[in-house]
Amino acid sequence: MRRKTFCGRLLAAILVLCLLPVMLAGCSAKNRNEVRVFQYGDYIDPELIEQFEEETGITVVMDTFDTNEEMYPVIKNRAGVYDVICSSDYMIERLRTDGLLQELDFSKIPESKNIGSQYYAIADQNFDPGNKYAVPYQVGVAGIMYNEKKLGKDAIDSWDDLWDPKYKGSIIMQDSLRDTLMVGLKKHGHSLNSTNEEDLKEAVDDLIAQKPLVYKYANDSARDFMIGNTADVGVLWNGEMLYSQELNEDLAFTIPKEGTEIFIDAFVVPKNALHPDNAMKWIDFTCRADVAYTNFEYLTYTTPNEAAKAMMDEELQENRMLFPTEEDLKNSEVLRDLGPEADSLFSKYWKIFKSAS
Repeated sequence: MRRKTFCGRLLAAILVLCLLPVMLAGCSAKNRNEVRVFQYGDYIDPELIEQFEEETGITVVMDTFDTNEEMYPVIKNRAGVYDVICSSDYMIERLRTDGLLQELDFSKIPESKNIGSQYYAIADQNFDPGNKYAVPYQVGVAGIMYNEKKLGKDAIDSWDDLWDPKYKGSIIMQDSLRDTLMVGLKKHGHSLNSTNEEDLKEAVDDLIAQKPLVYKYANDSARDFMIGNTADVGVLWNGEMLYSQELNEDLAFTIPKEGTEIFIDAFVVPKNALHPDNAMKWIDFTCRADVAYTNFEYLTYTTPNEAAKAMMDEELQENRMLFPTEEDLKNSEVLRDLGPEADSLFSKYWKIFKSAS
């Protein structure tokens, strides 16, 4: 017994020595006056980070990711400890369902009042019931950009137009599982969150039939093809519109009549955040009218910040492709987290699409 007791104490001592650096590092990080932010790359005006640090004395530690799917395991497995995350609707739904988020203290985020009620309503209905966990940051709508000079005014108004043989060799499609399948699903009036296998098969069959017409499947570079007149029609986000039109005045943007995909990227705070109060200060800062307006000028995506919108020129405020109306967004939807079984089904049909010649 004495030998077992000694061995047990020795093992306990070794474990403490092994964990001591990690424990000390965690304590040290917790005592620092910083906020650790995890978000998409180049998703805030860098000058605003400096402004926040100057105003608050809090150091911003910024790490970035390319996709929500890359971010999720980092938070799930606690490979990194962050105070605030900027993530997308469907992934916030997953993080919340998995118990990885903490409720926000809105008394510490008074500027969140600037976020339009319609965006809170979308969040409430889709990924943040009761608006307890997320504050909307940026909004986007998928649509079709086209060269109005080449194709004619109001030439495009439907996803079905992307199957018109006269546009062969000049069509840009997204190279993204959910975004590409969305086009095929919406073309037939199906939900972009449909898990009906017949709906997915119909969408993929159509997308395969479209392949000979497509010039390129691209994501970030899609706008460059449109700006440079390499392509005449492309599936893009409305946040690319102003930048593209500034460089090529012949470009127009439309939201297809069948409905489309809306995304809301929002700030959330992980349950294991070391500096939750600083996280609230960061979120509150980004919700300020002047900050959101500066950020809009940098990103040119739809801002959900009504106070920032009020600071814009009237022409921008009335731009229905930048700030779509309820009628413009009829039959539009937000991506939902559909669960492992549905994810496998989507992956199955994505592989079928990708492998087809």
